[in-house]
Amino acid sequence: MQRKVTKAVFPVAGLGTRFLPATKSVPKEIMTLVDRPLIQYAIDEARAAGITEFIFVTAKGKSALEDYFDHASELESKLEKDGKHELLEALRSSNMESGAIAYIRQHKALGLGHAVGCARKLIGNEPFAVLLPDDVIAAEKPCLQQMAEAFAETGGSMVAAMEVPPARASSYGVLDIQEDMGSMVSVKGMVEKPKAGTAPSNLAVIGRYILAPTVLDNLEKITPSAGGELQLTDAIAMEIAQDRPVFGYRFRGERFDCGSKAGFLQATVAFGLAREDLRDEFSSYLQQIVSMREAAQ
Repeated sequence: MQRKVTKAVFPVAGLGTRFLPATKSVPKEIMTLVDRPLIQYAIDEARAAGITEFIFVTAKGKSALEDYFDHASELESKLEKDGKHELLEALRSSNMESGAIAYIRQHKALGLGHAVGCARKLIGNEPFAVLLPDDVIAAEKPCLQQMAEAFAETGGSMVAAMEVPPARASSYGVLDIQEDMGSMVSVKGMVEKPKAGTAPSNLAVIGRYILAPTVLDNLEKITPSAGGELQLTDAIAMEIAQDRPVFGYRFRGERFDCGSKAGFLQATVAFGLAREDLRDEFSSYLQQIVSMREAAQ
């Protein structure tokens, strides 16, 4: 099996109910984190990892997401005419060339496993990445790039993993570790959202995957499990049962759960403070708020 990954699947069919009423008309994936939509962070990360083919699994009401990647010729011309080259460069970074991006509709919300399976015909018989835009990762080297470099050495299937408090393990897919090799662990099992106190480890799967094409075969065999949905982790676990290697990768970086309001706000603060053009003013404002609260107490 080849060990170069050039295709990525972006499951973006979710309703975004945790962000209602905003997501009544605005797809969650194009809600802005500082000045870029969530999906742009995922796209940039994929590009850094060498991805050249982008597959979006969408649903009804996501047309604004598709429009985002189109070229805005009139706006580009105006920015160029006005000499606003920095803005022009930022705008062009959101463009996708014809043929690089494809959209597939998921007509029923049957889970992440079902969404990935919808892309089977476009993936073919080669390894592929899956990125969940809700998970935004701040890292010096993008998370998927770290994984792609490791995958070139190991092959198999690989999931991004991070340590979580035992009390929170029931919110994640959790790895059952066979051998801990530092940044990598070999996996002997996976449990989706284990009941409290039953998790095999505190190493949780987050929204970055590099998967062997055989996972797509497994997706056609699994049955609904946690939440009554087809779980991607169940299909990956079948790889282990079939004696195919599965690895967990401890990425270097900080993950923000932008699928939750608190996580989105935390990411906004972190990414805002990381920007040189915003840091001083924003930091001063945050310090002012903290001082005012301390004084009020």
